[in-house]
Amino acid sequence: MGRFLGFIHNHCFVALFLTSLSPLSLAQYEHWPYLPGYPEPPPQVYQPPQRPANVPKIQLRLAGQKRKHNEGRVEVFYSGEWGTVCDDDFSIHAAHVVCRELGYVEAVSWLPSSKYGKGEGKIWMDNVHCNGKEPTLAACTSNGWGVTDCKHTEDVGVVCSEKRIPGFKFDNSLLNQIENMNIQVEDIRIRPILATYRKRVPVTEGYVEVKDEGAWKQICDKHWTMKNSRVVCGMFGFPSERKYNTNVYKMFASRRKQHYWAYSMDCSGNEAHISSCKLGNHLNVDAEKNATCDSGMPAVVSCVPGRAFAPSSHSGFRKAFRQEQPLVRLKGGANTGEGRVEVLKNGEWGTVCDDNWNLVSASVVCRELGFGSAKEAITGARLGQGMGPIHLNEIDCTGFEKSVTDCKFNMESQGCNHEEDAAVRCNVPAMGFQNQLRLSGGRNPYEGRVEVLTERNGTLRWGTVCSENWSTVEAMVVCRQLGLGFASHAFQETWYWHGDIGADSVVMSGVKCSGTEMSLAHCRHDGAHVSCPRGGGRFGAGVSCSETAPDLVLNAELVEQTAYLEDRPMFMLQCALEENCLASSAANTSITSGYRRLLRFSSQIHNNGQSDFRPKNGRHAWVWHDCHRHYHSMEVFTHYDLLNLNGTKVAEGHKASFCLEDTECEADVQKQYECANFGEQGITVGCWDVYRHDIDCQWIDITDVPPGDYLFQVVINPNYEVAESDYSNNVMKCRSRYDGQRIWMYNCHIGGSFSEETEQKFDHFSGLTNNRVSTR
Repeated sequence: MGRFLGFIHNHCFVALFLTSLSPLSLAQYEHWPYLPGYPEPPPQVYQPPQRPANVPKIQLRLAGQKRKHNEGRVEVFYSGEWGTVCDDDFSIHAAHVVCRELGYVEAVSWLPSSKYGKGEGKIWMDNVHCNGKEPTLAACTSNGWGVTDCKHTEDVGVVCSEKRIPGFKFDNSLLNQIENMNIQVEDIRIRPILATYRKRVPVTEGYVEVKDEGAWKQICDKHWTMKNSRVVCGMFGFPSERKYNTNVYKMFASRRKQHYWAYSMDCSGNEAHISSCKLGNHLNVDAEKNATCDSGMPAVVSCVPGRAFAPSSHSGFRKAFRQEQPLVRLKGGANTGEGRVEVLKNGEWGTVCDDNWNLVSASVVCRELGFGSAKEAITGARLGQGMGPIHLNEIDCTGFEKSVTDCKFNMESQGCNHEEDAAVRCNVPAMGFQNQLRLSGGRNPYEGRVEVLTERNGTLRWGTVCSENWSTVEAMVVCRQLGLGFASHAFQETWYWHGDIGADSVVMSGVKCSGTEMSLAHCRHDGAHVSCPRGGGRFGAGVSCSETAPDLVLNAELVEQTAYLEDRPMFMLQCALEENCLASSAANTSITSGYRRLLRFSSQIHNNGQSDFRPKNGRHAWVWHDCHRHYHSMEVFTHYDLLNLNGTKVAEGHKASFCLEDTECEADVQKQYECANFGEQGITVGCWDVYRHDIDCQWIDITDVPPGDYLFQVVINPNYEVAESDYSNNVMKCRSRYDGQRIWMYNCHIGGSFSEETEQKFDHFSGLTNNRVSTR
């Protein structure tokens, strides 16, 4: 319950109270300590396990190159100095003991061989054996303190769960012996005090409170700094901090008795989480053993939200914004504030290699984009592989840079490939959007009929969304709003999901999204004038969500290399004519003496995403094509178009349908899909499907096209029938010049691979001179 470190959850409140709130105001009550008329729940009492008398007192911390705040190299304070633990015989049981001693519920995993960097000083423990029930790591058996044959290349690390132990009590008995002890609290929050901020979403200003021994406590402001504020604001999704009106808060503080935390906070300002900050001075204690803040008051933070989350006078927040020529972007992430990191250099977007990628550098990216600090620095292309150049490697940031391009880095990326693309998951403000929507009747929490909370005649009620024109794009917004990842399917009939019968009536219709919205309410819709001829109930819109999605990308270079013209006799095109692969004028071409001029090329379609690309239709709906002697699983998989420079279509490839299979794969990936023998169809992650230039219908019929300069365009998955993590890279464009006998294809590139300025130059480029291919 509550908000565990690194995660934001709403407090459990009385249901009757919640139903009286407007949907956008739900989040503002998240930080209230109690509700009027209801007693605050008693603090949970944590009973720390008893340490046997013969076991020495130690202190633990997680150190090193972290990618999440709740992981790191295990370091032990014993006999007056810090040291490490060797990975020999270490186990998940020992990791559980470490994590619980640090206040986390359990361990998720442990990592050998100094994965978080080599420590310094003594290696205090080696051959550690725990059963998992010990009250402290010191109670586990080992070779003895400092007895080891290990080197620091064998330092062990652990990954703890995000959840903290409710009511956890920090052991301060060694505090006077240890300098720079890390902060260990159960939770932290910003509690709005002034009426203005209580009504505002997101909460940007208020008391900083920490949960200690199950109770919320204020922090004395005597040693509070703007560096502390920067860290706290970053944790709650805000890129920076600002000054506030101290007089108002002094007046407010004088009216109430405060319950102060016994310590101050000492942050350097570049930490991604307060657990990396140091404990500051211990406060004085009064006669009743309560911490006092002589002539001080509770510490207050005032945070500056990013543009996407800034409250505005019209709608409470800005629905969308366009940053002017950003230098950094996130691609392929399911949720707001996460994705593969891409950097703009010389007008071209490229990725970042994950060598030395950590929370500090990731936080610079997040703040630059208007989010808070980084929740996680992700390595190993876990959010999908990028295309194009790898611009940066071995990034080393101080944490205070305005842009990641200001950090130290290695421009050489030898040894790096797109399997090492760095990504990030940022802290974003709690907007409360997830409270306005629910999935009902599904077999699991990731699917169901979409039900929306709306206000009608002053009361809140749940209702369905009209499924007319409901597509994958709208479903993507729903899944993002609920934090459930990507949409895997959009449903226009949901009779098999029995939702709440009281929510059968349609309350939202005409929904049309661009796909980037944070909430379904931000999409275009009919508002209060609901119109849905089919009605709700069984025809309510539905979705199924998935944590991962495929991402198809065409190899632009191969198109440029393989394009050529062929004059093909009409008698060899009867199959193509049947399948509508030729221009309409082909019907009037003589079968015996006529021919068609075809622009042929190869297409190689890669799946760079996180899950396999599968056709929308099941086997029962596949169509047998006698000419090609196999089943086609998708009627519209790609569009091939030739456009004039005004963007008007002058010819198109009528490739009727497709069979999807793994033609080739990366070295460590196994093929799964093939068209032959009614096999399963799809494209595996790390594989590609090749349509060679010499197969039927792999062309555009340009028989009727006059000589001139043109744009050649291929669009994959044009109707968004199958969900993907990124649709912007589904378009490939080339410049082409046709002189009536020959064709030149040049400057082929994937959509979104260049800056907007470069794209505009491409679209208005005057064409070839002297029949020589232009350089970029």
